[in-house]
Amino acid sequence: MAVKFAGIELVNPIVAASGTFGYGIEFEEIVSLERIGAFVTKGISLEPMAGHPAPRIVQTAAGMLNAIGLQNVGVEDFLARKLPALRRYPRCKVIVNVFGSTEREYVAVIERLNGAEGIAAYELNVSCPNVHAGGMSFGADPWSLESLVGRAKSTARRPLIVKLSPNVTSMAHMAQVAAGAGADALSVANTFLAMAIDPETRQPRLSNITGGLSGPAIKPIALRMVYEAARAVKIPILGMGGIVTPEDAVEFLLAGATAVQVGTASYADPRATERLVHGLESWCRSHGVERLDSLIGAIQIQKSGN
Repeated sequence: MAVKFAGIELVNPIVAASGTFGYGIEFEEIVSLERIGAFVTKGISLEPMAGHPAPRIVQTAAGMLNAIGLQNVGVEDFLARKLPALRRYPRCKVIVNVFGSTEREYVAVIERLNGAEGIAAYELNVSCPNVHAGGMSFGADPWSLESLVGRAKSTARRPLIVKLSPNVTSMAHMAQVAAGAGADALSVANTFLAMAIDPETRQPRLSNITGGLSGPAIKPIALRMVYEAARAVKIPILGMGGIVTPEDAVEFLLAGATAVQVGTASYADPRATERLVHGLESWCRSHGVERLDSLIGAIQIQKSGN
């Protein structure tokens, strides 16, 4: 079940996604943290952020919309109160999601994290659709993305994972831009910009008007984007988007992902990540897969005849 991702040894490829697993330690009485490969923290900014007012989560037919607005305690509080407790679980790798409104803020957060123990990698959030500065404004523009990734990479003392936005014309091109600027790995992809309206009140269901769509509804599109990114770059990919079952995870691995992030499923079942580890182990046994990494990029495409 073990996989190697950007130089990091994961006991298995199941990773809890940013924004769906708190700071990790909140789940220690629900999930056996030592059983999952890693988790990604909430987005950590230079200063605390309150996020958007409610309502900021809306259920959809096959998933959910969220406009949390990157609420978090800030890097200093994270280092003082959240990170130390996580050192009790060394098998579960801690990936810190890093966010800023400007390049300077991104770099400043990484500089503060560099000296801390117990962090395996950084996930550069250049794709959040729910903030008015930073986030998707970097991830949707190739030149801004290249500049930010380059500065972050020159600062980071740990592997740098870049979390790309699906709200772009070409995922393959943005993957190449990030890789060319120094990214060690990619997360593909963040939520899709979307909205919902209450027909009775004629008002948006989210206070922010728009939010990020996640869950099973986006899985076929996210899977296609992982496949395109994997064919475009040589660096490893964390695939995500609507993963609920072991078969979902296998699809992303076959498409080219080295590991997968599980997000929305944890809202319906807080133990979803651990359940998927067990389910993936059973799937491999029943299908005669001795090494899980043999599935990575193993999609078989039949060539059509003349």
